Amino acid sequence: MAKSYGTVSAEQKLKMSGLAFVQGLASGALPLNTIARTLGYDVTEVERGRVVVTLVPTDAHLNPAGTVHGGLTATLLDSCMELAVQSTLDAGTSQTTLEFKISLVRPITPDTGPIRAEGNVLNCGRRIGTAEGRSPTSRAGCSPTARRRA
Repeated sequence: MAKSYGTVSAEQKLKMSGLAFVQGLASGALPLNTIARTLGYDVTEVERGRVVVTLVPTDAHLNPAGTVHGGLTATLLDSCMELAVQSTLDAGTSQTTLEFKISLVRPITPDTGPIRAEGNVLNCGRRIGTAEGRSPTSRAGCSPTARRRA
């Protein structure tokens, strides 16, 4: 199914379990958010508590130094972690980012190749969920990481 972009209404989203919602994004049954179209990323793997977001970096993602802007990496990591937490929630429950910290180890360039950001839930309580995100690239030792609380 071809991917579309838009916003799922809050009413529709609250009727679905978090896992069904995120699976709908990955399968194309639901539209990806518009920032996914702007940046060119996709939700490619989903299971309860784990989500993978992918992107191929291009010259359009470069900062003035000629490397991929750190905000792009931050967005990929925040997205995969947010969706990982969402995938654990019951219908009628929503969440948002409380805080998030990122460590960028090495620069990413278009030569790096496809970027894969994987979010995994570490803990999901009644009020706060914590997830970790990693973005290993084709270079050894290059793995931006982040932690997020929602």
